[in-house]
Amino acid sequence: MKKLFQKLAKDYYWRANNFGKKLVRAEESTPKSVKLIGLVTIFVATAIGLAWYLKGKNVAVFQPTGTIGEQQLRIIYIALILSAIVVIPVFIMAISFYVNFREDNKKSTYKPNWDHSKSIETVWWALPIVLIGVLSVITWNSSHQLDPFKSIASAESTLKIQVVSLDWKWLFIYPEQKVATVNYAYIPVNTPVDFQITSDAPMNSFWIPQLGSQVYAMSGMVTHLNSEATSEGVFTGSAANITGEGFAGMNFKINVVGSSAFSDWVESAKSSPFALDWDSYQKLAMPSKNVPDTTMTLADGSVFDLAVMKYMNPGLQLESFNSTSGGTY
Repeated sequence: MKKLFQKLAKDYYWRANNFGKKLVRAEESTPKSVKLIGLVTIFVATAIGLAWYLKGKNVAVFQPTGTIGEQQLRIIYIALILSAIVVIPVFIMAISFYVNFREDNKKSTYKPNWDHSKSIETVWWALPIVLIGVLSVITWNSSHQLDPFKSIASAESTLKIQVVSLDWKWLFIYPEQKVATVNYAYIPVNTPVDFQITSDAPMNSFWIPQLGSQVYAMSGMVTHLNSEATSEGVFTGSAANITGEGFAGMNFKINVVGSSAFSDWVESAKSSPFALDWDSYQKLAMPSKNVPDTTMTLADGSVFDLAVMKYMNPGLQLESFNSTSGGTY
């Protein structure tokens, strides 16, 4: 009886061990073609899913309609191409290492004492250094060429628009045309525009993706965003900085039209029954959400100055400004 139990135990032990080995071998013996097909399938499925998601969508940054936006898009493409020179080889090496140095690859060469290669080390350091040098030159030049404070050279006169970020709306003041709007603006096509930006609320960010660049709006100071639209249309701008519960609805429209259409709009705006002065501005500046588009005449040219200077000198009174100044920035 004892011998019988010993024999059964040995038989059970042998079957258990061999069953495990068969499972391991079955897993390790997965054909390379199956693994490759799996990787390709995942890649293709991801590409198809991304293409389906982006179908018909307007990716504003990649569809510029302004001189600044077009130049910025070129820089993005150049940076992507240069980055791909490093990124693509990394992925190739990752796959190559997996294929060539896996445990069951009988063709691989075992070199336990190999730890250095001058040629690989040279390429490993030289290529990134060259790419960083090229990107540094591009960054330096583009940072100066596309400086938002820099005026755009043009045969057309620059249109000045004063912009005030409020809770939770945008105020646009045309000091030369004597009109103002809330949450929308008109600009003529192929004409430089100097947006003079401040905030009478928490710090915000003024951004029109298709025209290019974004600039922060801060209380007590004025920043500039020079831009120029090269085609007519209606483009969406937004607040690119979270500023509270009404932030999600803090968008605006930029209507780009021909010169004659812009002049007609200005004349129409001047007939608005609403007027913007310091008193009406203070009411407008009160927190409010989802404010409808509003058109006003500009009754007081010092509104923008006061909105800026009240943070520099809280005791400043309206009488200290020349109401016909039209802005000092």
